[in-house]
Amino acid sequence: MKSFCNESVAFFQSELFQRVQLAAIFKDSKTFADAKPKTSYADTLARYTTQKDCTTFDLVEFVSTHFELEHVRELSASQKTSDIKEHIERLWDILQKPADTQVESSLIALENPYIVPGGRFQEIYYWDSYFTAAGLIHSGKIDIVESMLNNMVSLLKRVGTIPNGNRSYYATRSQPPVMSLLVMLLAEQKADRNDFIRQYIDAIESEYQFWMQGADTLNGENTQTLRVVKMPDGSLLNRYWDNAATPRPESYREDYEMALTLPEEQRSDFYRNIRAACESGWDFSSRWLANPNDLMSVKTTAIVPVDLNCLMLQLETNLAHCFEITGNEKKQNDYITRAEQRKHAINQYLWCDEKQFYFDYDHIENKRSEVESLAASVALFAEVASEQQTQAVANKLERAFLKSGGLVTTLSETKQQWDAPNGWAPLQWFSVQGLMNYQHNSLAIKIMQHWTQSVETIFAQTGKLMEKYNVCQVVDIASGGEYEVQEGFGWTNGVTLDFYHRLQNIAEDPK
Repeated sequence: MKSFCNESVAFFQSELFQRVQLAAIFKDSKTFADAKPKTSYADTLARYTTQKDCTTFDLVEFVSTHFELEHVRELSASQKTSDIKEHIERLWDILQKPADTQVESSLIALENPYIVPGGRFQEIYYWDSYFTAAGLIHSGKIDIVESMLNNMVSLLKRVGTIPNGNRSYYATRSQPPVMSLLVMLLAEQKADRNDFIRQYIDAIESEYQFWMQGADTLNGENTQTLRVVKMPDGSLLNRYWDNAATPRPESYREDYEMALTLPEEQRSDFYRNIRAACESGWDFSSRWLANPNDLMSVKTTAIVPVDLNCLMLQLETNLAHCFEITGNEKKQNDYITRAEQRKHAINQYLWCDEKQFYFDYDHIENKRSEVESLAASVALFAEVASEQQTQAVANKLERAFLKSGGLVTTLSETKQQWDAPNGWAPLQWFSVQGLMNYQHNSLAIKIMQHWTQSVETIFAQTGKLMEKYNVCQVVDIASGGEYEVQEGFGWTNGVTLDFYHRLQNIAEDPK
């Protein structure tokens, strides 16, 4: 762990932190993980040590006296509007944070302004930022998108990865690797796209090396390490992981209390798998569970995910393009070969001929998952699929996944928020772009229309844009998960604005 995290990370191991979290002083465990000491962690802990055994000691009063809570900004009544596009434009200002000044807290200071998702999420989130950027560009906010990219590069250098978010408790994990996609998105806005891309090649390759760390140690019966899995035929695929195996500070009480029901020797694996699911961005989903209705059965590190490996293939393809630009033919060919090998492995292990769909793969049990999910759409986004496979996936999307409010996340209806009946903006976007890659434009248009209708319905009811939507019953507010539904919301704003832009262009030029 880097030095900038040490004070807060040490605090998360303290008696005070654990006592506050287990006492459920705050409804949301993240609230206290984000709180700032009014003096310093060391001073606050020293005061706690001298006061905690006094008969008059009041834990709630102590926290109130010595900590400052994160402020959540919202639109005021006078700022609100009935027009969604105008509402999003106003939200950008609310969701934008200036460059940080490093103070003692869990926040990892960023050198440039950035957009946060909203609600309880008052820090930058890695994969959220890509989908948020899709809308920011249509708003003409190229500078803030570039600032967010430069923040990612800075985090990569300081932390060793682009963390889940810029909090110390996120530093042991990342999120789906989308930085190279953001570079390519921004490059299209530049007069000299190749010069722009050149600035980020080292960072893109550094991220790839993070995901492939330890791959050269796999041999014989040693088939897994960190985020890399060696498949039965020797090919390399990736999984989600977290470098820590302890309760998440931002969900401490929830993790700790669930783990108490397990034998002590199983608890570290439980913590690791819960954390790895957070790296996926799909926290939580039946994709990661042995029993779809039991979060205690989480086994994320056993799963070789469709979406992650398709994004890794896209990363390898983008690196090949980067080195084509620089004229480094050796590296270009190396990444072309890696991408071809991964594409073959994806289609060998993650495609099911019988069901004509892409599935995750359990590398411990050596069998495909039975959970049908929108992760399959990322195979179309990364152009992994053949025309025949694409047609089969498109048929499945239209027949089974497409609901009145957009695409449902999985066909498993559970209490987890990344399952039915919920739909999420990034998965609508991957699906639409993937279908358009193969000229399945009519279905892509239908998905965009259903999604924007869902957003408009809830907006008409509440005046808000939400983190997720119930796409099966569009008049109902989405539910499920560890926390209440959040409003704001970065990636919903970005994807919805992008869909409006695409639909308008199609209406003006339907060819």
